[in-house]
Amino acid sequence: MPGSDIAEAQRVVLGELPALPHLPELPARGPGADMIGRTGGLLVELPVELYAARWRVAPRPGKDLRRARDLMERDLDQLAEQAEEYAGPLKIQAVGPFTLASSVELPIGGRMLRDPGAVRDLAGSLAEGLRGHVEAVARRVPRASVLLQLDEPGLPAVLAGRVPTESGLGTYRAVEQVDVRALLGTVIEAAGVPTVVHCCAPDVPLELIRTAGAAGIALDLSLVTDLDSLGEALDAGLGLLAGAAPTTPPATTAPAGAARTSSPTSPATDRGPTSAQVADRVRTLWDRLGFPRRRLAEQVVVTPACGLAGATPAYARAVLTACRDAGRRLFED
Repeated sequence: MPGSDIAEAQRVVLGELPALPHLPELPARGPGADMIGRTGGLLVELPVELYAARWRVAPRPGKDLRRARDLMERDLDQLAEQAEEYAGPLKIQAVGPFTLASSVELPIGGRMLRDPGAVRDLAGSLAEGLRGHVEAVARRVPRASVLLQLDEPGLPAVLAGRVPTESGLGTYRAVEQVDVRALLGTVIEAAGVPTVVHCCAPDVPLELIRTAGAAGIALDLSLVTDLDSLGEALDAGLGLLAGAAPTTPPATTAPAGAARTSSPTSPATDRGPTSAQVADRVRTLWDRLGFPRRRLAEQVVVTPACGLAGATPAYARAVLTACRDAGRRLFED
């Protein structure tokens, strides 16, 4: 979410998404609130620190790790204050083991991805940390049913050997599917709650994610090209968080020689898509897959295409509203 006020962000989420709220992430607050630092703060016996604006494994816990953990603790306190009586599914997010391994560096240099042993250690540390995180959320909101989202935008690149080395002159060796499935499965099993894997990239390995134990997949619908694979995964029972609403408004272009009619922060650009437009995108995809409409509302949740941190607060709220109302439209079909 945009901004740096966790109390306001949590109010917006609980107000606009009363049936499936989440714990917001606010990367605008700086290091430790970014997705890598935030998840780094959850790791057990694997401290991280910032070095030259990058996260790396540290010899001992330091101020960067304390800041990440303090921010998370404040966020959980705010969640407890505002959602104490909430009953229903509640989503939390963390970076998955392979996107994390592609982002965090070893003390000697190079990303953790270069060392299979380091990746295994990272997955084990993350598994233990997420188990504790889920328990902490459940204690604060005892009537909620926790749903975990693992963000893995880097997973297709890891599998294809497309993660660049620091020099940019080469790439790291591809990780075998069997190893990815095993470590991802370890993390999912340890969390002990239904887990959705989010991947806003092309070539999402749907079957791998399903067989690793995920309950659902979160996708950007604009990047879906292989309908057969998606249909097979859905037919096997995988839930779909359908990213159908753009995370930023379309650019307004003026005719040549004319002045722009709106600025990036004007009310015109803060207006999100309508719920009918969002619902139509999901319905069209579902019909192309050939599934009966009655299954749509049972298996699909309507979401933004990805995170909303780059949007204005007004646009972010408008998108959440559109997704909520689109879901209601699809339920009533």
